[in-house]
Amino acid sequence: MRIAVIGAGGVGGYFGARLALAGHDVAFLARGENLRALRERGLSLTGASGEARIAPVRASADPRELGPADVVLVAVKSWQLAELAPRLSALLGPATVVVPLLNGVEAPALLAASLGAEPVAAGLCGIVAYLAEPGHVHHEGVEPFVRFGELDDRPSPRLERLREAFVAAGVRAEIPPDIQVALWTKLLFIAPVSSVGALTRASVGEWRGLAGARGLAERAMREVAAVAAARGAALAADAVERTLAFLDGMAPGATSSLQRDLEAGRRSELDAQAGAVVRLGAEAGVETPACRLLHDCLLPRELRARAAAG
Repeated sequence: MRIAVIGAGGVGGYFGARLALAGHDVAFLARGENLRALRERGLSLTGASGEARIAPVRASADPRELGPADVVLVAVKSWQLAELAPRLSALLGPATVVVPLLNGVEAPALLAASLGAEPVAAGLCGIVAYLAEPGHVHHEGVEPFVRFGELDDRPSPRLERLREAFVAAGVRAEIPPDIQVALWTKLLFIAPVSSVGALTRASVGEWRGLAGARGLAERAMREVAAVAAARGAALAADAVERTLAFLDGMAPGATSSLQRDLEAGRRSELDAQAGAVVRLGAEAGVETPACRLLHDCLLPRELRARAAAG
């Protein structure tokens, strides 16, 4: 398959490299020093999945140079999507499917607003990987996975082909029966855990045993579940308990990308996580005081980072 990967950081770089190693024609949309490194040295993977290098790499800052693709995997930060989405039309052919692998639940609707509903699916991923340096993705110890589905959950030959491609590339891939439930289940974890970590400036192991911080995270999780239900995505009855159990099993030193971004003074995905819960909850008439507290307390740091970035 011809696959265009939008973003060549930890997520896009890892999954794009795995698909390229499996023999697919993969091209990357990148920019700056990362683009230069991809063109000059290729893409290197290190970490828990072993070491690999792909060279040469087809990469560009202009979607028009990548040409129509069978699959477009969108792996940028959530705040970059609104500006980027209209440019992705250059990658569309008559049968292209666009799969976002972003955090949050709003990316499919935003892409559909720019590209039309037909090419757009919904998706998510789980991975701990980061750009160690331009052209070099390092994967930590969590087994990567992807999940995706059509917006209406209909059976999908195009997504089944993509699932098979991921599996053949050594990546766990699933088409869940309800993709919206899958998206909200992930948000139930990342929005509270990322926000509490960022607010406390502590690793998971430092705050999860503290009654105040843990209680705030649990209240936020229950709010996410309530907003999901109000918007038609009824999560499992024990979703919060299972998420807390997963939290307890995480490596003690774990932190989230949102936390690391804010601590480094970079713009974060706050608006797509706690901010989205507050915003979508208000639209659905669901009160979200814990998520609002988390969002509002982190917002000054977020605004400072945006101002610094210009």
